[in-house]
Amino acid sequence: MTMGQDVAQGRGRQVDDVGSRLDEARIEGLVIEVERVTVRYGDVTALAGATTAAEPGRILAVTGHSGAGKSTLLWAMAGAVALAEGSVHVDGEEVRDRETAVAMGVGLVPQGNGLATILSAHENVVLALVATGVPAREADERARAALHSVGLEESGGHLVEELSGGQQQRVAVARGLAMSAPVLLADEPTSELDHDNRERVLALLRDQARRGATVVMATHDPQAAGQADAEVRLDDGRLVRVR
Repeated sequence: MTMGQDVAQGRGRQVDDVGSRLDEARIEGLVIEVERVTVRYGDVTALAGATTAAEPGRILAVTGHSGAGKSTLLWAMAGAVALAEGSVHVDGEEVRDRETAVAMGVGLVPQGNGLATILSAHENVVLALVATGVPAREADERARAALHSVGLEESGGHLVEELSGGQQQRVAVARGLAMSAPVLLADEPTSELDHDNRERVLALLRDQARRGATVVMATHDPQAAGQADAEVRLDDGRLVRVR
């Protein structure tokens, strides 16, 4: 065995060890409540009096046709859009903007991935962690473990612009997983993935819930929604509970 192979195997064992610790770590999930929320973009009402809640240890699916308001609901939960009416609370504390939501532990995997294309996949994950106060060494280890979990351990050094749409989406999911957020909001996390990678990502979201996180997933995929614990549907901004 060459020295390079020995170093590579050692790094691989290190990533696996970190991944195991992350998998075993308990997440203290938080209840997120949406109360009569209305969001308007000019003359368009994207959400109309929406009320729902998501709980720790469970996955809530938000379904509906394109343009029904799924993304707007998740962005409202994340404190990323202004509310015309209503409120969002995390464990009883009101979410006023994205900064306070992040401080409360609300993570967001946005539709369209939201990655910096001039950075590598690994750097995108690391910078998100460092920005929340995670030490650089730990951020590096967690980023490697998260990329490994979505099957991109060999693509971490690639610039985002060099990756396919599906790979970029998996990097965004890895970034969300690495945060180990008490509340994880995933906006269409499987929309560009093939069957195997879709199942991989859904299993990872399920694992986050198993560890205690509160997971909300917007999806147009009936099979993905069917794997959630509860489902609400939006129709032109109006929300109804399905199950």
